[in-house]
Amino acid sequence: PRVSRSSALASKATGYPIAKVAAKIALGFTLDEIKNAITHKTYASFEPTLDYCVVKIPRLPFDKFITAKRTLTTQMKATGEVMSICNNFEEH
Repeated sequence: PRVSRSSALASKATGYPIAKVAAKIALGFTLDEIKNAITHKTYASFEPTLDYCVVKIPRLPFDKFITAKRTLTTQMKATGEVMSICNNFEEH
């Protein structure tokens, strides 16, 4: 199974262990056989209701790289990222 940085964000945002569940599925388990490691009651097939919004925001350090062009292009310029959790998108 392939796990990306976006998968890591989704795991942090939801508390759902995507990489662990994907590995167990690759071993032949079904979602109904994989117990939630946090609740120990529900299974991986359980879909919780989330009442919050999570956004990943890039860290663009233009204050440190004064001579860098501030135009955003397809070239990566972010040196990091931050995860923001709020009640709705407008709060971000």
